[in-house]
Amino acid sequence: MSQSVRIVWNDDLASYNFSAVHPFNSVRAVLAMRLADEFGLLDHANVALVRDFPSATDEELLTVHTPRLLAAVKEAGEHPETFSDAARGIVAPDNPPFRGMHAAAARVVGASMAGARAIHSGTAQHAINVAGGLHHALPDKVSGFCVYNDIAVAIQWLLDQGIERIAYVDVDVHHGDGVQAVFWNDPRVLTISIHESPETLFPGTGFPSEVGGPDALGSAVNIAVPAGTGDQGWLRAFHAVTPHLLKAFAPQVIVSQHGCDTHFEDPLANLVVSVDGQRMAADAIHRWAHRYAGGRWLAVGGGGYEWVDVVPRAWTHLMAVAIGKPIKPQTPLPAAFHEYVLQLLGRTVSHATMTDGYDPWPKSWELGYDPADPLDAAVIATRKAVFPLHGLPLDNWQGF
Repeated sequence: MSQSVRIVWNDDLASYNFSAVHPFNSVRAVLAMRLADEFGLLDHANVALVRDFPSATDEELLTVHTPRLLAAVKEAGEHPETFSDAARGIVAPDNPPFRGMHAAAARVVGASMAGARAIHSGTAQHAINVAGGLHHALPDKVSGFCVYNDIAVAIQWLLDQGIERIAYVDVDVHHGDGVQAVFWNDPRVLTISIHESPETLFPGTGFPSEVGGPDALGSAVNIAVPAGTGDQGWLRAFHAVTPHLLKAFAPQVIVSQHGCDTHFEDPLANLVVSVDGQRMAADAIHRWAHRYAGGRWLAVGGGGYEWVDVVPRAWTHLMAVAIGKPIKPQTPLPAAFHEYVLQLLGRTVSHATMTDGYDPWPKSWELGYDPADPLDAAVIATRKAVFPLHGLPLDNWQGF
């Protein structure tokens, strides 16, 4: 299925780093790329590693962000010891200034744009930037560890090249609020976010009632699952909504964000999804890209704050799925990866294999559902809010 894949990475992307103790540490992307390399994923004939790419220019950033934000980020990167701008979100503890902040963030955006360019030109069917996925950045504000919104800039670039329909699918535990905000009133972009309920988690948005602006009703889709949701419920909700809307929308490109902070070991959220469930979500998005978008798929990273035991495995599975060489869950982690982590961080890897030992699969929505169940109630709320706006029927409403 995967004819050609571009993986965008160079070590300079690791300079996007707030501090050694900040939850968002780019060592997680370094480890993911190392694990992928140890598995030989970068050596397949259909894969090219893109190391040389330009950072996003100010002109490109300004297609999404305001001049005042760019000016503030540049100043913050020049004087991080003294700079603070709460109005634009550049303030500790979440988004403390760091040296070279603008250059580092523009480089991440440039990497996602390089993937978008490869897909648009036909050089690649799929492109991946695990350093990307900064979905909280707003047009005029740094937010949620995200300085510039690489996803929104890449999508906007594709729209400016004449692409008419783009679907954005976000499986991060946090709502993809920044991307939704940028394209809130643009019917050319369908944003689908499955996330922990905003009643219990940052950023406090992403309710099913958020369906898009007056010129784009139905373009924003939010599946807000309850805290404590695990593999079965998470995948059930995802499958009960996403493929139906993708089929109706008929995107020309799918862009997906693969934050793996849904994991039960993640310290910043409250879902209990396994790396096995995350792998199955990546596999589903891959299938849907081929089924609904001619195979054109840009995938980026995102959240994930268990740097060693979760992120490298989750994103290595993502790359393996995209390349068309999926890794069997029971496959042992290479000894060289264990040694590298110990040398780099002085820490041992807790997991010996590429699985958490789960074999989940979503129970089909069509087999029945229970409106009294909190998970099913969340799905019903989303389907009621957006399905009629896409001409999709609300069938089987009798429940179990």
